[in-house]
Amino acid sequence: METTWTIIEQALPILTKGLVETIRIATFALIIALFIGLFMGLFRISKNKILNALAGIYVYLIRGTPLLVQILFIYFGLPMAFGFKLSPYTAGVIAISINAGAYLVEIFRAGIESIDKGQMEAGRSLGFSYNQTMRLIILPQAIKIMIPAFVNQFIVSIKDTSLLSVIGIAELTMQGQSIYASNFRAFEILSVVAVFYLVLISVLTVLSTYLERRLARS
Repeated sequence: METTWTIIEQALPILTKGLVETIRIATFALIIALFIGLFMGLFRISKNKILNALAGIYVYLIRGTPLLVQILFIYFGLPMAFGFKLSPYTAGVIAISINAGAYLVEIFRAGIESIDKGQMEAGRSLGFSYNQTMRLIILPQAIKIMIPAFVNQFIVSIKDTSLLSVIGIAELTMQGQSIYASNFRAFEILSVVAVFYLVLISVLTVLSTYLERRLARS
């Protein structure tokens, strides 16, 4: 029988590949989610009741339903209903993006509203339009405040990618499942998978704490 260390050594290259895929999916998803969160966040604070309602409904629906259901709905439900096909990777990135975006909406809203209202009035008094004031004065200050929250959402999205194994995406969890399905050494393989997640998330947590402290001093 192979020793524990031999099993782990054989599994490391495949699990490392899965870890890279996990980071790649989470990164792409968060980039898309940032745009969703920004625009929906602006809708959320808009005086236009229609835009405000759309953003509110989006946040309510996404935050009120499990991510697993959203993944299955996007990968299986929508294609069956409308007659198109999505690759597992595309469906996974869309699902994580939409889910993360709903949480980023509130992060953007809170960040923008934390800036003194006098900043908007000052910009308008200088002749800037509302959009120019928001883009040049309000958002740069708000984003500085929101950076730690962005990192925290990235951490959440990394953990959420483990659910994508249900649609066959070869991220870290799925790679681990495929290995122990063939060698029946689930304890060793899942322990390494857990360590991979723990190390990655610990690094990001330290980064988030560092950024928060540095921004608090600046």
